[in-house]
Amino acid sequence: MTIETLDDLFLHTLKDILYAERQILKTLPKMARKATDSKLKTALSSHKDETEDHVTRLEEVFEILGKPARGAKCDAMIGLVEEAEGLMDEIDDKETMDAALISLAQAVEHYEIARYGTLVAWATQLGHPEAATLLKKTLDQEYGADKTLTKLAETRLNAEATA
Repeated sequence: MTIETLDDLFLHTLKDILYAERQILKTLPKMARKATDSKLKTALSSHKDETEDHVTRLEEVFEILGKPARGAKCDAMIGLVEEAEGLMDEIDDKETMDAALISLAQAVEHYEIARYGTLVAWATQLGHPEAATLLKKTLDQEYGADKTLTKLAETRLNAEATA
């Protein structure tokens, strides 16, 4: 696909984040299994459920645009997932694992926040208010997930990994 207009870029980025969300759906259960802290396990599992909703919303956005909901390879997410899987294989200490899982999950969240923030702005600019509303709902959930992870890290998990 040649990208010549903002419409083209918007569609390309939607395909990118759809691929990314589908990759995350495959990785979150592995991360939840590796987590030892019950609140972290719950946060990761609950974000998997939210991610399923994100995919559904993205499919709705594609429908609004009259385009097929096909993902496009997202090299950034592939890299983040590979990093997560590699790091999870290298850590034996459970407290260190929990701290690493938070860090890895937040790297994904920050990527998604950047993508969804841009998509909301472009949807608005391009005159797709319904798409913008759906994308904003997902953006808000990504901010919420990041906030939950930060709270877990700052309130005790990073300190436990230090001990």
